[in-house]
Amino acid sequence: MERRNDAEALDLLVFGAHPDDAEIGMAGTMAKHAAAGLRVGVCDLTRAELSSNGNPTLRAEEAEAASRALGLAYRSNLGLPDRGLVGDAGQLERVVREIRERRPRFVFAPYWKDRHPDHVACSALIEAAAFNAKLRRWMPDVPAWTIERLYFYFINDTDRADVAVDVTDYYEAKTASLAAYRSQFEPTGDDAVATPLTQGYLRKVEQRDSLLGNALGVRYAEGFATKQPQLLTLF
Repeated sequence: MERRNDAEALDLLVFGAHPDDAEIGMAGTMAKHAAAGLRVGVCDLTRAELSSNGNPTLRAEEAEAASRALGLAYRSNLGLPDRGLVGDAGQLERVVREIRERRPRFVFAPYWKDRHPDHVACSALIEAAAFNAKLRRWMPDVPAWTIERLYFYFINDTDRADVAVDVTDYYEAKTASLAAYRSQFEPTGDDAVATPLTQGYLRKVEQRDSLLGNALGVRYAEGFATKQPQLLTLF
């Protein structure tokens, strides 16, 4: 399908259940592609209103700061209920509309196995929406859109990566984007509580990216899984 108004279309559209999910998994990849002139966007499904630290207003401010650090062209939040990503018709329609209106070439979603149920639910919801977005008789009020490929990024749990991106030159941007979420990784105040995110979590993310990079001969890399076969051309 041909694009409508390329100036408004995205090249990469990354979905996350909460603000900071996309940055944990693939901030370096987003920064790298944005720096190359591609239009990169993030759509957070919820405002993370049930997080133990922070609040929706603060999380929105942090997401805006992270977006600036990465050079994003677009960011949105669908305001779906935190811990309520049930994948019903209404939620599916919201995500399909987002894909059709943004017209991305590539869509990214959390990996389908993760300790956080919202990440798993988000993965399934995005996969279903990417499929329905191309059905011209489903929600016919918005023109159908077919993405080129769906990739899955890792948040808490990792697995074998099918493809990887060298993000060595953009790791400072990733670090800056994650530092923006101070309420999650370094909360302060009398009401701050310990969570898995406050227990050296960012160091573990860096170690993960370093280990994958080392296996590929670079300093840092971000890995992605796909359910579609990759075409290999040797000559």
